[in-house]
Amino acid sequence: MDQTREFLRSQGLPGEDAPLPSAERFPDGAQYRVEIPSTEGPEVLEAVLAEADARGVRVHRISQGSGGMLLTDEELAAMSGTAAQRSVELSLFARPLAGWDTSPMATSSGGAPVAAQARGTEQLVHVLEDIRRTAEAGIRSVLITDLGVLQMAARMREAGDLPGDLQFKISVQMGLANPASVRIAEDLGADTYNVPTDLSLAQLAAIRAATDLPLDVYVEAPDDMGGFVRHFEIAEIVRVAAPVYVKFGLRNAPNIYPSGTHLTPTAVALGKERVRRAQLGLGLLRRYSPEAVTSELGAEGLALPRT
Repeated sequence: MDQTREFLRSQGLPGEDAPLPSAERFPDGAQYRVEIPSTEGPEVLEAVLAEADARGVRVHRISQGSGGMLLTDEELAAMSGTAAQRSVELSLFARPLAGWDTSPMATSSGGAPVAAQARGTEQLVHVLEDIRRTAEAGIRSVLITDLGVLQMAARMREAGDLPGDLQFKISVQMGLANPASVRIAEDLGADTYNVPTDLSLAQLAAIRAATDLPLDVYVEAPDDMGGFVRHFEIAEIVRVAAPVYVKFGLRNAPNIYPSGTHLTPTAVALGKERVRRAQLGLGLLRRYSPEAVTSELGAEGLALPRT
């Protein structure tokens, strides 16, 4: 295996998984930021931010999974305005994708990886149009799962068809899980990368050695993403993976995608509990790594909405 390991090193990749400390940082020098996902609408956003205030949790990024396509113009404007006022990044999923389409493979036991892909030219167009509409509402971060969508969106950004300050946050559903694969996403235009939920500290360190991208790491994952609760590992995750978005999902909770007003009370309750989980997890981080540095709100590199 030594020959293969040496070849990987010659390509600028690590030759092995090893939990080495990361010297990389966010532009402001911070090691970690906090993300609350599955914030599915204006009411949920308001509730999450109010809960964060009440619990003393600094939330840097809010993400959403149902996509701009399931928000009205008024709802997009409200979420964009609230996030801008609070100096918080807001990232909306780019949809539609095969999982919500007429694809039987996407819902089959062996076809789950297809669910996050855009099928055919028409769906590629639809996803890019969803990104365009989201950006027109002033939002400057979108969640992407498909490599072709990423490449075309990046080229549109370069050409001026999308705002130059629009950031592409790669979803956990893209599934790339090794240093060489994540570098492909970086080369295609990714701005942050959400790694699979179950990577070890050594595997996270190996990916960090191959990319400068901030890594988004679930420290608590939804049941359909593995159901991991890794709060005691947060300090070590920050140590080996910085700069990292510490992402608080929620185990033992229903999947609410696609969301809507019929699920608002549930989405609000889940969002508030995610903030409580963040309070718990960050308490452990401070206990075991009190020197770890976080960002102020509105810090450089955050894709804040433009209103």
